[in-house]
Amino acid sequence: MSKQYLTTHTIDNAHVTDIFSLAATSKGILSAGGSSAIHYHDTTDPAFPLKQSLSNAHKLGCHHLCTSRDGKYGASVGFGGEVKIWDIVQETGEWVLGGEIVGQSAKAGEVWAVALSEDGAYLASTSNDGRINVWDVADEARPKIRELETGSGGSGSFGMCVDISRDGKFTASGHQNGGVYIFDNETGRILHTLSGLAKPVRAVAFSPGGSRLAAAGDAGIIAIYDMKHGEHIGNLTGHSSWITSIDWNDSGEYLLSGSMDGKVKVWSIERSVCVATHSETDKALWAVRWLPKTGRSEMFCTAGANRSISFYREATGG
Repeated sequence: MSKQYLTTHTIDNAHVTDIFSLAATSKGILSAGGSSAIHYHDTTDPAFPLKQSLSNAHKLGCHHLCTSRDGKYGASVGFGGEVKIWDIVQETGEWVLGGEIVGQSAKAGEVWAVALSEDGAYLASTSNDGRINVWDVADEARPKIRELETGSGGSGSFGMCVDISRDGKFTASGHQNGGVYIFDNETGRILHTLSGLAKPVRAVAFSPGGSRLAAAGDAGIIAIYDMKHGEHIGNLTGHSSWITSIDWNDSGEYLLSGSMDGKVKVWSIERSVCVATHSETDKALWAVRWLPKTGRSEMFCTAGANRSISFYREATGG
């Protein structure tokens, strides 16, 4: 059975350049791209108004954003290599700069993708030499507390994506050489080296319960892995180009994917089939995100090279 999603709103020219990343909270969506500003749109209002613009957040633009699941913290990475931590002021719902992990000494590529733990206490980041660095965000000094290595002596392949499981036990990374690694966060050691993708991996995501991992990239397929044994248990196929972004819904029943082919797809994990496909543009989608469900029908949003943010809502009967 297919699912139907309707375009409810599109924010045209949300940024003056490509939009490379989206990060959601229960009340809003953060977006960033090749321009210096990060924007925050209110998703509780049907018009999705711009609530805040963090001007000059990153002078050279921002390529990755993430938020903690509790919505209190955010992190952003600029093309200059700097990493900024953002805190939300509960009284006003606005973001303020909480500090920097990598500041003036930053070098491009030393930090690429980032992921925050559920409570925002830890940040994992990938690097151009394959290492995964872990930072203690709760400590005001924000020290680096661990280096997870995918290659001997830090000679691993460029880390393109990273995710932390919701229970905080595992970190997953995807790399330019097609490698996917699972780390045990308690020991810092590689738990699984996963096969199945021979081309660059641009997105990894743990299911909400942590029982599965999805990985996707230039091979144009989404590989699904069983976390208990590190087994490759299936592929989702249907995109005609690189897959740039994936995201699980809150129940873990469906997976969202965006591609260079301009299409966003919704997949049923149980049936291993695509249940919805939409295309607002023939230009690349760089980011897709489910919006946290708050008692309404499911919603997701997409952004990319057309510089717009499009919002979709599940069509419900009756």
